[in-house]
Amino acid sequence: MKKIYFTLLATMALTLGACSSSNDPDLPDPEPTPAPTPSPEPEPEPGLNSQGWASDYSGVMLQGFSWDSYNESQWKVLEKQADELKGYIDLVWLPQSGKCMETTQVMGYMPYYYFNQNSSFGSEAELRSLITKFKAAGIGAIADVVINHRNTDGWYTFPAETYKGVTYQMQSTDICKNDDGGTTATQAATDGVSLSQNNDEGTDFGGCRDIDHKSENVQKVIKAYLKYLKDDLGYTGFRYDMVKGFDGSHVADYNDATGVEYSVGEYWDGNDKIESWINKTNKKSAAFDFQFRYNVRDAVNGAANGKVTTSSDWSKLNSNDNLMHDANYRRYAVTFVENHDTQKRSESEQNDPLRKDTIAANAYMLAMPGTPCIFQPHWNAYKSEIKEMIAARKYAGITNMSNYANKQSKKTLYVNEVTGTKHKLLVAVGNDAAGYAGETGYTKILSGYHYAYFLSNDAETSWTSMPSGSYEEGFKTTLTAVSQTEGAKLVYTLDGSTPTAKSTTVESGKEISINGTCTLKVGLLVNGEVRNIATHQYTIEKFKAY
Repeated sequence: MKKIYFTLLATMALTLGACSSSNDPDLPDPEPTPAPTPSPEPEPEPGLNSQGWASDYSGVMLQGFSWDSYNESQWKVLEKQADELKGYIDLVWLPQSGKCMETTQVMGYMPYYYFNQNSSFGSEAELRSLITKFKAAGIGAIADVVINHRNTDGWYTFPAETYKGVTYQMQSTDICKNDDGGTTATQAATDGVSLSQNNDEGTDFGGCRDIDHKSENVQKVIKAYLKYLKDDLGYTGFRYDMVKGFDGSHVADYNDATGVEYSVGEYWDGNDKIESWINKTNKKSAAFDFQFRYNVRDAVNGAANGKVTTSSDWSKLNSNDNLMHDANYRRYAVTFVENHDTQKRSESEQNDPLRKDTIAANAYMLAMPGTPCIFQPHWNAYKSEIKEMIAARKYAGITNMSNYANKQSKKTLYVNEVTGTKHKLLVAVGNDAAGYAGETGYTKILSGYHYAYFLSNDAETSWTSMPSGSYEEGFKTTLTAVSQTEGAKLVYTLDGSTPTAKSTTVESGKEISINGTCTLKVGLLVNGEVRNIATHQYTIEKFKAY
């Protein structure tokens, strides 16, 4: 959640709560929340189990939104991108999809309804269509699950929602005893309303009611909600918001109840505390690797704690203070370099963004273990380069548990060697990355502003610098031979036919022109034999203004 949001929301909560309470002389005192009409209990389901996050997972995640991305993240807009994401992105974290109380556009972090999935990003029907299209493309949707707190009508009233014949409603007794620092309890005493006898288990969220996860009713409602997200809407996994607010054991319980495949928690704190939280979930959930993000920020900015200097210090990446470094926890590390809470939102809301070297930061993340999560604005700005980075990651077989070794650690150059399940990848980042020649047994396959990738020669493959996709105009792409045979060449065709030893032949490092829609097929030519043919589909469509 948004750190800077807390103070504002706390103030709003006091104001709005007072307006809806008996402190207003023109309004009668509200009656205690009535219990809902009894309804049949949900049928018990067989015991399920969750793994938290798969071991040796090679997937890449995309955060499919940024702050106020109401246009870019509409369900209909994201659905149209499924074919382009296919093969590169495996999971897409969607914005909170439940309906809120507000009539204006909101990001969804003050949830009200659980079973009404009409939000600022589209209708429930559009959401279902998006998730179905994603699944057909091999992409799983990750739900943004905000259950630390919940909005109310007035001080205490939660909505009664009926799903499959069962009515679910939280009560005033499901609100933590010390919610909002005791303000809610003071108001409840005035109104003759009872709260839970349990205090909040973690950080308080001002502006909404913090709910008591020890309550059997809360657990029943949330488990039904999560099963609805997974089994009815079709979500593949959960991103739990603000998990510092309640005990990690509840996440384990909820995940086991649903049998969810992927779970990641937002525990915004130091590395030791994040690892402790993962342990409290019985390793039934991954966590965002905040310290990895801060390592990258400090390297790019050249200083710690969000300060910016005139020059970067890439040696700051050489840190043990992150989940990714720890072999016992890197499986559970979801790495990122920017998100909706750290991005610059406006001149008056700067937050803590990367100030430069965004593409180099992504290059580093996408070469390293853990499960990388790309920020939507970065994907949109550097799509072709990021696609090639993902392709290199997957070709080498880098997973969330891969090992790595540092080769150079200087202020102007940082180099790691990462061992995938198939091949090895060298990633070089820094101001001197362009001049780095690599190591013996490697061939440079990608390079850009302050980054370079080198693939081990045992890959025995061709590499094409431009990924498949749609382009507005013709372009040039570089063909590279990655081989243990010195002098290996490349053969290619542009009509979709299979290249042979007699097809057009070029030296490694040669650029070829793509001037129209075509199917490029490239093979490695070694001693007269064509090996490992790769296919790229290019569509050239001139931009048409709406």
